[in-house]
Amino acid sequence: MKPILALNAFDMKAAAAGGALEELLRRRAEVFGSASVLFYERPLQFVRGQGCWLYDADGVAYLDAYNNVPAVGHCHSRVVEAAANQLGQLNTHSRYLDRLIIDFAQELLATVPRGLSNITFTCTGSEANDLALRLAAHFTGGTGVIVTESAYHGNTARVTEVSPSSFAQWRPPPYVRTVPAPDGRLTSSAALAAGFANQVTAAIADLERHGHRFCALLIDSIFSSDGVFSDPPGFLRDAVNVVHRAKGVLIADEVQSGFARTGASFWGFQRHGITPDIITMGKPMGNGYPIAALVTRPEILDTLCAKVGYFNTFAGSAVAAAVGRAVLQVIAEEGLMENARRVGEYLKRSLLELAARHPGIGDVRGAGLYLGVELVQPADGSPAPERTAAVINGLRARQVLIGAAGRFGTVLKIRPPLCFSVEHADRLIASLDEVLGEVP
Repeated sequence: MKPILALNAFDMKAAAAGGALEELLRRRAEVFGSASVLFYERPLQFVRGQGCWLYDADGVAYLDAYNNVPAVGHCHSRVVEAAANQLGQLNTHSRYLDRLIIDFAQELLATVPRGLSNITFTCTGSEANDLALRLAAHFTGGTGVIVTESAYHGNTARVTEVSPSSFAQWRPPPYVRTVPAPDGRLTSSAALAAGFANQVTAAIADLERHGHRFCALLIDSIFSSDGVFSDPPGFLRDAVNVVHRAKGVLIADEVQSGFARTGASFWGFQRHGITPDIITMGKPMGNGYPIAALVTRPEILDTLCAKVGYFNTFAGSAVAAAVGRAVLQVIAEEGLMENARRVGEYLKRSLLELAARHPGIGDVRGAGLYLGVELVQPADGSPAPERTAAVINGLRARQVLIGAAGRFGTVLKIRPPLCFSVEHADRLIASLDEVLGEVP
């Protein structure tokens, strides 16, 4: 399995950036050391962003088909104004009464299923998932966690242990079990649902057999790092029933699939008709500002707070609330969920037409504006990581930004800002068509 930080990564030892970037690279390497991670064979320096575009130091515009963090578009004026105005008025922690954070919390809770009525703010999705695991352990009395084989859920110590894609050579700790991502190409809808539920059942039994009481199934409902497996809607219900019969909880990591990303619903789990016990969210909810959150039922939160409590100085600040409210307002007022559905369907159809002409495309899948294009060797359909890297860098040369996902890093990850238009999609398709015609 290819670790997540190795996907589309710049190799300082094997390549050079060229020109004016050399000095920046040298300085970065000196101060960041081995933690310096950059994209592309030739790194990019961006100095400005607007909507679905990023601009480099020479003023060249790059179409952003990759970055889901600026969910409503880079530097959206409403979000910028909300942050600046509130920062100029007040920004302190949430242990003082503030109407703004309460208003934001109620507006956010109005988007989730009834009963999930308590929210805790954090700064990052990693913190939210870390807290979710703590809540699940206190509530169930167990420690055993199940995740998918190539999942990524964050970078705290605890969350890294349930993120198999973070390791080049990974062995799960004793309390973690992995199950394959549910690949809808391999079987019928009913068999897929039953098969995934059976995998979870077997993992629970194995945890219990080794003395680890089952605690939680932690999933990203679009299985993004596994290679984007979103369909058919509803296949997760059987596995959720298994989790609840075993007295465990379902943690829905919505950092990737939430905030209208899939086009069919505000949250990714809603496509499957399920209700999680804990929802975690992050990145896109602040459009680049560091805000994240966890939503759960009162009885789950109470089990932790009765023993330990939770407080986060920077989480739930007035600026975070102002930014978060602005993002929610923009999604609603600009119809971005409908845009994700409409443009996503158009883009998916266009990619399928492209696949009919290029045998190197093995599959097109996903929902809304989160799509995956799996690249294979045209001769035998085997994984093609080198071809994938060449395609990604070929798109970069045409000023189109895209990422990689999947166990072998062979899935093109398309997750642009939600304001992505049909015209943007046409630019992406034309560029990808050109690159696929050139890459052997």
